[in-house]
Amino acid sequence: MLIVGRIGKPHGIRGEVTVEVRTDEPETRFAPGVVLRTMPGGNAGRGTAPAPASPGESLADAGVPFQVPDELTVESARWHQGRMLVAFEGVLDRAVAEALRNTLVAVDSADVVPPEDPEEFHDQQLVGLAVVTLDGERLGEVARIDHAPASDLLVLRRTEGRTALIPFVKAIVPEVDLAGGRVVVDLPGGLLDL
Repeated sequence: MLIVGRIGKPHGIRGEVTVEVRTDEPETRFAPGVVLRTMPGGNAGRGTAPAPASPGESLADAGVPFQVPDELTVESARWHQGRMLVAFEGVLDRAVAEALRNTLVAVDSADVVPPEDPEEFHDQQLVGLAVVTLDGERLGEVARIDHAPASDLLVLRRTEGRTALIPFVKAIVPEVDLAGGRVVVDLPGGLLDL
């Protein structure tokens, strides 16, 4: 699965939510009709909002605890003050929108076309790769990618169990060998001690 966003707080009273976008193609990933898989994130997964028992029934009348569905279908998406606002089918009011907060939304990685640029990678291509130094010393493996404002960070799961953050920039990560299953790093002194 390729995570494309995290649902944030509700916007307004009609069920729209803010989405922290985690894709370079938000207009494609959040186009009307696109079906996104849900994954719990933070305190997501179970909400306190009642869910409607039948179409057209108000949430207040239903009285059934809301469970985040396995899939959400995008009804509409728009940008507002630099944030993506998304309306999902069946999310009709603020209470249900609040219950979706912190839910991660993803697409099947098999449906994602590999990047044309040889210097561009999707997160799922990097996770699990061995991380080695220029001399071939194995440091661990890529656990995940954190998308920070300054640069992406490889989260290194070290062989002794700890984690470390490695800026994913050409000067520090000169080679990504997908076929060989490794990422070659040239770390400045002390980076792994932070």
